[in-house]
Amino acid sequence: MPTPYWKVRPYILTGGRTRTRRHLLVHTLVSVPYYDAVFASGLLPESRSLYEHARRTRSVAELSAVCGMTLGVTRVVVDDLAATDRLRVHSDQYTSPFDFRLLERLRDGLRQLA
Repeated sequence: MPTPYWKVRPYILTGGRTRTRRHLLVHTLVSVPYYDAVFASGLLPESRSLYEHARRTRSVAELSAVCGMTLGVTRVVVDDLAATDRLRVHSDQYTSPFDFRLLERLRDGLRQLA
């Protein structure tokens, strides 16, 4: 019996990789410094969706959710796009995942969703 589509596609998107060159946390912010429609048209649909959604600064977790990709796949695709300088990974300003500023940002984001 052939392997189901939903199990093969993530493997294709990541080239079988599960690790990234950068340390990408769920709250790491990414954005597109300048949008290139020609570049976007040559991407796989999932990568294109991520690239287009990152036109507005978003966290890795947000991109994962809006693009419908697992967090692991999202991290690898973000890392690949960042390696081509098409996606900017913002430096983390937090010293720990329990940093007070991060918690405030999360609280504010949740309020916006409510």
